[in-house]
Formats: sequence, structure tokens, C-alpha cells
Amino acid sequence: MKVPYFPGCTLNTTAKGFDNAVRASAATLGVELVELPEWNCCGATFPLLVDNAMDLLGPTDVLYKASLEGPRLVTACTTCYNVLKRTNYALKEDGEMLEKVNFFLEHDSDYECSVEVLDVVQLLRDDVGWDVVRESVKNPLNGLRVAAYYGCMVVRPPDEVAYDDSDNPMSLDDLIGALGGQAIDWPHKTECCGAYLAVKSPQATQEMSHAVLSSAARNGAELVLANCPLCQFNLDKQQRTMAQRYTGFRPIPVVYHAQLLGLALGLDASDYDLDRTYIDARPLLERTGLL
Repeated sequence: MKVPYFPGCTLNTTAKGFDNAVRASAATLGVELVELPEWNCCGATFPLLVDNAMDLLGPTDVLYKASLEGPRLVTACTTCYNVLKRTNYALKEDGEMLEKVNFFLEHDSDYECSVEVLDVVQLLRDDVGWDVVRESVKNPLNGLRVAAYYGCMVVRPPDEVAYDDSDNPMSLDDLIGALGGQAIDWPHKTECCGAYLAVKSPQATQEMSHAVLSSAARNGAELVLANCPLCQFNLDKQQRTMAQRYTGFRPIPVVYHAQLLGLALGLDASDYDLDRTYIDARPLLERTGLL
């Protein structure tokens, strides 16, 4: 199965290890992610003022290029997923805006909102299936206790982007189970990590991320599984400072779902950039037999 794939800016730069793991894991499971030719940035955030057509040009251009390749577009970055999915939704709801955006883009043909935007976890769940994933595992997680962290982008706003229960999503939990791990039950799986507040107010982001990580630890997690580059960065980077600020705080590794999937499938993880995290997950992964 070949599916058009939009890596986005972050997976093409600072989260290249995530991108490598996504492509390799998908290929092992029978899915070839074909990178969209000549793609551009999606805009990184969905515009707060949706009556401004200019802010919708970037993501619409991505969607248009995807429509030339097939009926679906897959992305692994949840921010890109959120922006592209919401743009598609907004243009479907507002024909006048769609006409205006097409006018500005000046393509040979108009974009007709024909593309279905998918998160890669959604593709694994619905097209590959957890049974196939389970049967493909070479190095099971052996009961490793993992906190599935969904963040905001794949659950909010629910009517526009959610492909899972927006209050209690289970796709990542089910992936963990298919890999032989134990997905913990915890209340902060969809709480915000602080997102772009990290630029303006690192302390605010630290407080929000600390609440998420503390919840994971209290409920027995040994590892946090992320699906978003910004979430992974926020949760990972400030833990050393948290250890100085919060009495009793215990650092906990944060990795991407595709990295854990690739390891469980027995793939070579040398280009997964596991050595670039602030809290090193490798000792835990070695004890579990994954490295």
C-alpha cells in the first residue's frame, strides 16, 4: 500500500529521528509512505482569524498537491495534522473562502476539499490493524509501563480533528498493548503541555509539563509515549530544571511512538536519534531488551 506522506518542517529537521522511525516502521508493516513532492510548510498553527484567506494558503497548497497524488494524505506530526485537518474542514464549510483561496493560489485546477487527512497512528489502527502489528513484533515490551500522551492536537477541537474519543482516546494505548507493553490508566493523557508558551513563558510551560509528567509517574509509568514533536520537546527538555524546582520529582524518558514501534519490530534504531533526548531512554530500553 502506497500513501502520500507529508513530513512537515520539524520531522525534516529537529525530529528527523521520528521521521526515520515512522517510515521504517510503516514499511515493515506493508505501508510505503511516499513523500509529497515539493511540499511547503503547513503554517505550524491554525489561524485564529479564519476569515483571513492568506493564512490558509500554505496548508491549502499542501492539500492541493496531495490531491494530485491520491485521495488521502498521511502525516506523523500532530501539529501538521491539526492544521491540515482544520483547514480542510473550514474550506468545506465555507465555499466563499474556498473560492477566494483557490483564486490566490492560481493553480491549474481548483482544490475541491477532496483529500482525507490522516494521522499515522490512525492509519496503523484502521488500515494495518493492531493484530497485524502484534504479529509483527520481534522484541516485545515485556510489560513495560507506558503513559500514552495524546496532547491537544489530535483531540481538539473534537468535531474537526478527533479520530478517537476526545475525552479518553485509546489508539496509542492500544498500540502499546499490541507491542506487549502495559498502557497505564492516568488522567492527564490529553492535558496541554504548554505548547508554544515555551517561547514566551518557559516557566508556564514547565508548570504545565510538570503536571503531566508527575501524573504519569504517580500512576506507575516508566516511559512516556508522545505523538507530537512540540510535546516531546516540552516534556523532555525542562526535566532537569524540574528536578531542582520540585521536591521528589523523578525524571522520566519521553520518546515518540514510532521509535518504540520500530524497536519492537526489531528494526535498526541507529538513525532514530535516541541519543538526542535530554532524559536518556536508552538505559531503560536496554533493560527491557529493546536495545
